[in-house]
Amino acid sequence: MRVKGCALAVTSLIMLRRRRRRRGDKRKKMTGRAKRKPKSSQESGTGNGEVKKVCTDESKEVPLSEVNSEQRDEVMQLYKLQTPEDLYHFWDFCKELCPDSPRGALKDTLGLQLVGPFDVLAGAHKLSKNPQPNFHLHWRYFYDPPEFQTILQGGEDSKQHLGYYRDTPDSMPSFVGENDAKKGYTITQMGDNVFAAVLLFLLKRRKERGGKKATRDALESLEVQLRERAERLGLSLEQKTKSMKQRDKTVVTKTFHSAGIVVPVDKNDVGYRELPETDAGLKKICKAIAEAQNDEERVKAFGPLQEMITFVQFANDECDYGMGYELGIDLFSYGSHVSLYEAVQSKPYNLHTQWCNFITAYLLLNHSPKYTA
Repeated sequence: MRVKGCALAVTSLIMLRRRRRRRGDKRKKMTGRAKRKPKSSQESGTGNGEVKKVCTDESKEVPLSEVNSEQRDEVMQLYKLQTPEDLYHFWDFCKELCPDSPRGALKDTLGLQLVGPFDVLAGAHKLSKNPQPNFHLHWRYFYDPPEFQTILQGGEDSKQHLGYYRDTPDSMPSFVGENDAKKGYTITQMGDNVFAAVLLFLLKRRKERGGKKATRDALESLEVQLRERAERLGLSLEQKTKSMKQRDKTVVTKTFHSAGIVVPVDKNDVGYRELPETDAGLKKICKAIAEAQNDEERVKAFGPLQEMITFVQFANDECDYGMGYELGIDLFSYGSHVSLYEAVQSKPYNLHTQWCNFITAYLLLNHSPKYTA
């Protein structure tokens, strides 16, 4: 059996090499960067194809909150995601601020509402008319990538929201991010826990508003309480913590939303290769597709993107799955209804192929379908 297995492996390797040689001439005719990123600029591989484990800050271990095991199990069951302890501590914190309505504890001072997993902790999901709500879409905004999980939102009329950003579905969040869907797709890093994110949000709000003395006093009081609780729990209040800086070394590309993506890259630099276009160039291509006056113009504008899709197919064949991941995230972030819907209808070029490559990239990277539900 062992000899047979080795023979199959050798046969597969020979077939892969032959396929690469056949496609070599076609690649040479194509323009663009479509090549693996130099190892010196990645600093992300461990030598065995796995992503480096991000180091945590040198702080004391966070104690368990008062949230009971039944509530924790329910959050896990509904979201299928690991939940950091700081979220549960923040729930306890808000229950102390406003026992009657913890989800609205920050509404008067910051205009923030606790949502997402906090809805589960409050039992609000049990009142839903939908017997099986999709929690992967719960409080998901227009530009939110699958990696982003909303936990705070800035009021009924606002598109500003904060959430956990995970690099993989089975990992703890890498940081808390902020996005304003009215302004675009950019995700701003706001520390590695919810206390830090809310404090930074508070400081920014106080600087922007000024306001009446009563408002300033309320903000100052909340700031003191946030700092005291975070210090007691051993949570960092820095916007860029040591663990986040360590993660930066594993980010292969920032993508349109600026949060970056992390993919496994082995000692041979296999796992990611650059797109054959700069971010500015890709945005220009997307804009041309979105603003095309008719189908004929749109098909013509789609040509450069079709070439990139071909590169992605080559990259997937050679285990550089991060390329399709990057292109899919960028197209998703651009978010034009025209480019993402009407282009699908345009023949012979359509985005269906790219979405297949996008989902394939998630699966090949072992990014569970939990993300794409």
